[in-house]
Amino acid sequence: MTGEVDLDARGLRCPLPVIELARLARDLPPGRTLVALADDPAAEADIPAWARMRGHTVTLERRGAHTAYVVVLG
Repeated sequence: MTGEVDLDARGLRCPLPVIELARLARDLPPGRTLVALADDPAAEADIPAWARMRGHTVTLERRGAHTAYVVVLG
């Protein structure tokens, strides 16, 4: 994974991490990768569910107190 972070949602609570990620993704082309950092436990269910509904793929990387969500837009 690259060092690029598109969204630092650490400290934001549900549903803000997924709302902000969806806002960023809205105007981007398929194939673009977004990296979001979040520490809200609800994001672990919310972000993959949102990605699935939109046809995106997502992988999670645990990094201590937060998780990096790597989303490839479909």
